[in-house]
Amino acid sequence: MQPVSSYLKAVKAKAAVFTEVGKPMEIREYPVPDPAPGDALIRITLSNICGSDLHFVHGLGPGVKSGPPRVMGHEMVGRIAKLGEGVTHDGCGQKLSEGDRVVYPYWVPCGACPACLRGDAACQQRYRHWLGTSCEEHPHFRGAYGEYYYLRRGQPMFKVPDDLPDAMVSPTNCILSEAYFGISTAQIELEDVVVIQGVGGLGLYATAMAREKGASKIIVIDRIAGRLELAKQFGADVTLDASSTTKEQRLQAIRELTHGDGADSCLEIAGTPAVVREGIESLRVGGRYVLVGNVNFGPVGEFEPGQVVRHHRSIHTVMVYPPWIMPKALAFLQRCRARYPFDRIISHTFPLEKINDAFEFAPKAIRVALQP
Repeated sequence: MQPVSSYLKAVKAKAAVFTEVGKPMEIREYPVPDPAPGDALIRITLSNICGSDLHFVHGLGPGVKSGPPRVMGHEMVGRIAKLGEGVTHDGCGQKLSEGDRVVYPYWVPCGACPACLRGDAACQQRYRHWLGTSCEEHPHFRGAYGEYYYLRRGQPMFKVPDDLPDAMVSPTNCILSEAYFGISTAQIELEDVVVIQGVGGLGLYATAMAREKGASKIIVIDRIAGRLELAKQFGADVTLDASSTTKEQRLQAIRELTHGDGADSCLEIAGTPAVVREGIESLRVGGRYVLVGNVNFGPVGEFEPGQVVRHHRSIHTVMVYPPWIMPKALAFLQRCRARYPFDRIISHTFPLEKINDAFEFAPKAIRVALQP
């Protein structure tokens, strides 16, 4: 292990700053903060461009069309540069030391709103220290696109197994854990038939997890041939190309594959309302539909409520996950790394200084990473 001093690079450090929709992000330098009691400073080793980040820079995310300059990004892994007073163990009770590699949720629940009091992870104030505050204010390093990240009290850390490389671990605090929560919410049982709409990174993880849960048949739908081919390596049994088939043809294929019954569960990971009606109609009587990808306000879609009510189908949603999922997601990676090509989730890595080039390229890839 490197000496602790190697994780504290300098008195000042770089971050990519989002200032306005349509403008390139700027590389700025800020003083490296000292963590307060209960907090920690993380030296980021790899961060990723999530699909929601692509939405944010185009003004589609919550509250980003206008506002103060911010450090964007939320999917990352790093090493502890400095622990604040009182921070001694991770969320699983393992002793922490400076230099340890860790992952952590990217939001901070407020602990006092009705959602928090009910134990719901979707606290409406969870982004107040990230998207809600200027990066010009201390502690500056509020997002993933920088050399450091300031971890606050209320954000549990989890140590990363030494045998998992950064490029396999960096998606943990977003798409990997979201996929885990989505599969858990779908209540997949042995021999279930599962449909997955959209096989970007999140959909690929969900495919592998459905396989591990004992699904008898996994049917994936996407418009990109390369992703459909990759989905087979992640456990898909049947692939349906949405660019060359109609909704009716895909629903007919699912009925034929299920002896006219329909799927037990369907996960929407495509991120467009246009697929919702099809997903609901792909289900058997009593089937479960889980919305994961439609996270933006504004876009609307339609479906027949009678298709839900008369067939006793249920609709569930996943946005953020309870933190206990993160160590389970890491354990899944460690146990299954030889079974699935997780190393193909991230296809390209750019230096942080080239972040605008990375964002331009990202829609062409499953996942693009940034190296500080």
